[in-house]
Amino acid sequence: MKFNVNQKDFQLALNYCQGVIEKRNTLPILSNILLDAHDSKLTITATDLDLIFIHQINNVEILQEGKTTTVSSTIYDIVRKLSSGKKINLTLNDTNKLHLESEKSIFNLNCLSYSEFPLSDDSFNQKEFVINSKQLLKLLNKCKFSISNDETRHYLSGIYFHQTEVEDKIYLSAVATDSHRMSISKTRLNEKIDFEPIILPKKTIFQLCSLLDNYEGDVKVSNDKSKIKFKLNDSILISKLIDGKFPNYIQVIPKNNQKKLEIDLKLFLNSVDRVASVSLDKKDGVKFKLSKDTLDLSVNNTNSGDGKDTLNVKFDHELEISFNSRYLIDVASQLDGDKVEIFFNDTGSPALIKDPGDFDSIFVVMPMKG
Repeated sequence: MKFNVNQKDFQLALNYCQGVIEKRNTLPILSNILLDAHDSKLTITATDLDLIFIHQINNVEILQEGKTTTVSSTIYDIVRKLSSGKKINLTLNDTNKLHLESEKSIFNLNCLSYSEFPLSDDSFNQKEFVINSKQLLKLLNKCKFSISNDETRHYLSGIYFHQTEVEDKIYLSAVATDSHRMSISKTRLNEKIDFEPIILPKKTIFQLCSLLDNYEGDVKVSNDKSKIKFKLNDSILISKLIDGKFPNYIQVIPKNNQKKLEIDLKLFLNSVDRVASVSLDKKDGVKFKLSKDTLDLSVNNTNSGDGKDTLNVKFDHELEISFNSRYLIDVASQLDGDKVEIFFNDTGSPALIKDPGDFDSIFVVMPMKG
């Protein structure tokens, strides 16, 4: 095997692989990436057995076709420290070492045989639908911060995707909750799709977000009972799905929250962030004291002191309620409009947060006791 590849293209692909490969592996081969050079293409594959990432670099100058595997973190570390955009020559020599040369730098890297690499040539059914990359990224970003970290309830450690229908319009809806807060977002589809509801794992979500961040175009999605495949122009991500039943989230959405608070988004975000500074571990609740058109925010921490801030708002009632500041900041950071609308019922009931700039997303946050 012998080929030349551009440093920038190679670094980008290897960077994505880092997010897939587990740092602590029981199988040495899982620390490696598979390099396959043929037909003027270099295909790079990384897997942790639950997630497979395949990236193709086109128009590669291949002098001799072949494949091998080498340690992902090592080759990535080298490639990112080489001069940007320069040519890298790679040769698999007789002693099964990968010889890497660029300008005056020369490395020989250990390889493991490609026959050990766990490749599953998964056949996916033909049920495929297409979604715009920015639409998909929006769904992921609006929901991912609400994913649960609780290992015992594995069905909450991902985003629930399913098709919904509202007034003859078809949507792809996404929901995530850790039972203290919930995010729901949907995006319009042109037509009904053949798509079973799924729970997409957290690791896959973050990997997909980093791919979509740098990609404009369509994403082809196909899934079967236990796996899902996302195809971008030069990248494919195949992931196992979470096996479990997502709770009925519709019944958690507050129905009778009539007290509406309207507030400037930037001022709100800065104010919550500011008063929360006295809370060392962000566990202390931010207390809302609401009266006519005034919001007093306060945080009290026994060790570090207290903080207070007052905002002019639109509100017609009297109410006192406390929230985890982190939850409010997470939601507010994902809103698109200039304002935020929060609907309350009473001190002990969850608040409903809406974004006037995006009617397709809503958020529910439970209050804190005390």
